[in-house]
Amino acid sequence: MKCRKERTEILVSCQKDVLEKMVSVVEEKYKVTILEEPNSGLVMMKMRESAQKHLFYLGEVFVTECKVMIEDTMGLGIISGVNEEKAYLMAVIDAAYNLKINEVSILDTMLESAKVKIDEIRRKEQSKLLQTKVNFET
Repeated sequence: MKCRKERTEILVSCQKDVLEKMVSVVEEKYKVTILEEPNSGLVMMKMRESAQKHLFYLGEVFVTECKVMIEDTMGLGIISGVNEEKAYLMAVIDAAYNLKINEVSILDTMLESAKVKIDEIRRKEQSKLLQTKVNFET
């Protein structure tokens, strides 16, 4: 369906219950082994300077990460802040996609519906913000 980056952006933004439904599809048929329990860490955050396009490190971000394995394929879940459950759920989904399990089409459908809901919420928030926008032209 989507590349890993797009998939991760959707997973980070969607509700935990959606992730739980996706993981239940995977766990019905596959054994998930936790390689690294969800734990906290710091990750350097890169930014690109707009004028000369140079990369620099803005600072550190507190994250929760988890590593799991399905059969012989690893999955990684990383999310900012403290959210151990979501890190685990994202790791399982990542491993399922990396393994290319037969149920990927089901996961794709679930991801698409989650993306539609996320986009709708963002549109509503954007329209609320635009209502408060001040026009300084005279």
